[in-house]
Amino acid sequence: MLGVFKNGVVNPPQELYSPASSSATASKSPHETLKDFLASNPTNGFSLEFADKGFLAYASPQRQFLSQQRLFCSLNDVYCIFLGSLNNLCTLNKQYGLSKVSNEAMLVIEAYCTLRDRSPIPAHRVLKDLEGDFGFVVYDHKAGVVFAANGGGDESVKLYWGIAADGSVMISDNVKHVKASCGKSFGPFPAGCMYHSEKGLMSFEHPMKKMKAMPRVDSEGALCGAYFAVDAYSKVNTSMPRVDSAANWG
Repeated sequence: MLGVFKNGVVNPPQELYSPASSSATASKSPHETLKDFLASNPTNGFSLEFADKGFLAYASPQRQFLSQQRLFCSLNDVYCIFLGSLNNLCTLNKQYGLSKVSNEAMLVIEAYCTLRDRSPIPAHRVLKDLEGDFGFVVYDHKAGVVFAANGGGDESVKLYWGIAADGSVMISDNVKHVKASCGKSFGPFPAGCMYHSEKGLMSFEHPMKKMKAMPRVDSEGALCGAYFAVDAYSKVNTSMPRVDSAANWG
């Protein structure tokens, strides 16, 4: 999967930017990387472009190479790409009033819309209810909001994000795609964490603790983006504003 969002739709932590990045380390524009993605998935890949906001690209897994579930779903201008699986999907479908055959991407969209529109439950509690190994990116086109998360005990699902030369933010499970457009201004999307366009990066496993950025150094000793971890000694407000109300998610 591949998601690219213009600066302003996603405002990444500044620590993700590496002073070592240059035109030499970032050899391709995001659209060139998109072309590579689609070229490498000629029969099962597609992309959706959202005017000047960004784009999403997805390739359904070919059965003979299936190693990890990949799903795409859209509903009422909300789009979700989901990687991995949930062990308690049936229970959650019942909880949200969904059909028994609803998949994880459908569930995540329903959970997101519930949080956005009417739920008094904090976002971190909703994500902590997801049992399994997963990563997802939700894009709400009407609200211009990105909501992404990466969770799971064994971290078998890995996401990466970075800042391209044009300032846009790229999120993918393929580190080669991210490095092609972001050079050294990239890093792993931290496990147990969520990102929301209006509240930034935070931990849903430790919601009362602050994210701490630590520099990443490449094999040549140059600063290379940042690694984000939870600061065990800090507490922060984790409320997340809803788009249609003065109330909030937290």
